Amino acid sequence: MSEEFYLSIIIPAYKESHRIHKVLGAIEKLENKVDYKIETVVVVDGAPDNTAEKAHEFDDRLKNLVIIDRKENKGKGYTVREGMLKSHGKYRLFADADNSTPVEQVEKLLEYVKDYDVVIGSRYVEGGKLAIPQSFVRKMGGRAINLVIRATAISGIHDTQCGFKLFSERAAERVFSKVTFERWSFDIEVLAIARKFGFKIKEVGITWYDDPHSLVNPIKDGLRMMKDSWQVRKNIRAGVYREK
Repeated sequence: MSEEFYLSIIIPAYKESHRIHKVLGAIEKLENKVDYKIETVVVVDGAPDNTAEKAHEFDDRLKNLVIIDRKENKGKGYTVREGMLKSHGKYRLFADADNSTPVEQVEKLLEYVKDYDVVIGSRYVEGGKLAIPQSFVRKMGGRAINLVIRATAISGIHDTQCGFKLFSERAAERVFSKVTFERWSFDIEVLAIARKFGFKIKEVGITWYDDPHSLVNPIKDGLRMMKDSWQVRKNIRAGVYREK
């Protein structure tokens, strides 16, 4: 079945009833533009609003839409993992429901799949940019957090937290079967596992649009990410991700 879909797009969704149309509408436009088959997988993470109902409004507009409406909230890491392991594409992208990285930019990532197993969108490499500049404090805070992450868990990656990452089928299934973080910081763990398994990682510059209604708390979640990056380092040393 993996040969049927060239690309699976996984959308983790929690309290996204007011904006999930952004990414689903963008996927609809992408489908009409490209000549390969796309599978869209929306995983609703126990949302208390009508996110699932809003996603179902695209049942007749998207060619291959799957909606997993889980009633229990498990966290973004768990939700992305579920979508990655239940999708069928030769390549599998997870993207945010607010379309902060316009989904058509997956075309930039797909250019590198012959040479790389994991291709990730980045705001901080050549070609990457923030469409709406962040405040100086937020920008400096983000860079400080990234330095800690690079020093402890995953070196050489400039932007671990951009929610726009593409995996080959093989990389997705091997990496996400080992993910242990169910909520924030799973991106760090995912990249560390990929690196440990020898998968080649490529950062590609993308344009990112900051959503003022983001659920991320830059201070609280930033401190948590730094703590979790140390946990990833400990997990690697303890053999947590060892394949049986």
